[in-house]
Amino acid sequence: MSEQYAYLPHRLLRRRVRDIASGIEGELMAVINENVSTASVAKWVELAYIRGASGREFTTSVANVVAAD
Repeated sequence: MSEQYAYLPHRLLRRRVRDIASGIEGELMAVINENVSTASVAKWVELAYIRGASGREFTTSVANVVAAD
């Protein structure tokens, strides 16, 4: 069985970022290339894991992550 995810480097890791889709700010904890394939369709997506002020982490597309000012 192949791996279902792989950690990726990112220039904003451990820095304050904003998710432009939701407007929520937090610390970028990880960027992961995750396998979301179904039985008939192979697909990988790059997800950013952001820890918000509450301490809970949420995911968003890596394309939605920008440095917080």
